[in-house]
Amino acid sequence: MINKTIKHYKIEKLLGKGGMGVVYRAHDTRLDRPVALKVLKADLTKDPNRLPRFLREARSAAAITHPAIAQVYDIDEAEGTTFIAMEYVEGQTVSQLIANRELDLAGSVEIALQLAEGLNKAHKTNIIHRDIKSDNIMVTRDGHAKLLDFGLAKLLKPDKSVTETQTAPDPKETETMFQTVAGTVIGTIAYMSPEQARGQAIKPTSDIFSLGIVIYEMVTGEMPFKGDSPLDTMHSIAFEEVRPVTVIRKNLPPELHRIVSRCLRKRPENRYQNAGDLASDLKRLKHDIESGVQRSISPIHRLQELGDWLKTSLPFSPKNIATAAIILIIAALLIITKIHWANLLWLVIVGLMIYRYIRNRKNRMLKRFVAKISKFPDVRAISIRENQITVIAEKAQAKLYIRINSLIDSINNKLYIGKHLEVAVRDDLAPEEFQNILRESGVVYVRNDA
Repeated sequence: MINKTIKHYKIEKLLGKGGMGVVYRAHDTRLDRPVALKVLKADLTKDPNRLPRFLREARSAAAITHPAIAQVYDIDEAEGTTFIAMEYVEGQTVSQLIANRELDLAGSVEIALQLAEGLNKAHKTNIIHRDIKSDNIMVTRDGHAKLLDFGLAKLLKPDKSVTETQTAPDPKETETMFQTVAGTVIGTIAYMSPEQARGQAIKPTSDIFSLGIVIYEMVTGEMPFKGDSPLDTMHSIAFEEVRPVTVIRKNLPPELHRIVSRCLRKRPENRYQNAGDLASDLKRLKHDIESGVQRSISPIHRLQELGDWLKTSLPFSPKNIATAAIILIIAALLIITKIHWANLLWLVIVGLMIYRYIRNRKNRMLKRFVAKISKFPDVRAISIRENQITVIAEKAQAKLYIRINSLIDSINNKLYIGKHLEVAVRDDLAPEEFQNILRESGVVYVRNDA
């Protein structure tokens, strides 16, 4: 399309290709200025129900004005081609700066601060980015960060009636992303939040998680979550804790570790609840770096981290803890007060029956899990050893992964006692490895032809 003209935009140069289309540098002949022209792929805009919704979303994003957000100028159609005219930002992406080792600690914190302030402005208008990654962040020659494609990732999602604030699982979302331009989507997966990886509805805290990944990548040069396949990466995002940034690079300040770890909490309610609070902490960290102050984590923040750890690590909800406390108090009262030994014996028997019911509840839920997952034709075997479940499949498709994670989340939320379950989906086993697993204890299902 070089040298062609769409409406009043003359296309001059190819800038890049992505999951949603092709980006060109073009000249706006009306206003005499350069623009970045994104020509959307036809298969993304052919749905007559989804396109109008996307256009409304993009126009809402165009209303956001902030120095850290690349402005959307125009959204239009011409001769069956849908395009978006955006601010042309000259510079390098954050991923290029990382690859070229051109980012230091101060520069990384400055970029993160600018992005957090931009996100805060957008989130206040109920616009979520949904696709924050280092390739979507441009840095100009004078050090200004610009977040690209704000609100446009909605086009990659199916049209649906639920709102962004709902928390009901939406497995089709992740499955659709897997079916969309594999190369780009696989790159995006590494920046997903746990709720995106599980196919659930997202909130602004999902953007904060993705920004935390970008900050981690900028200051360490490594990705916090990675795997040999997209599904392995999604499993890592959903279940595995990251190595502290201060372990990878010994000279990083402890305060940076606290900020990044809070961004990367698995549960949305344990992260920064708004980007403004994140920006405030980054601003203080920036001041400390510039002044040479090495601030240690305060006792209050250490207590907050301990509280977050307890909430995310212990399999007891506040409701269950309160229930256990009430039972203990009642038991103590029965023992202290005068009660006939026969009645006490009956209470002990009933208590033991209740305890046995609760203790075996986990096994009953696991049996139901095996019964449901074994119905998938691709599943060859299921092994359970202590709290680790291994599902062996011929081909680990997204819908299988989403269903497994949804069931495991449900089981973990219903547990009264014991550690949470973890699950791994394997589709890369050699025949010898598969046979070795079948010979080990813990196999609870094997397909007849396996």
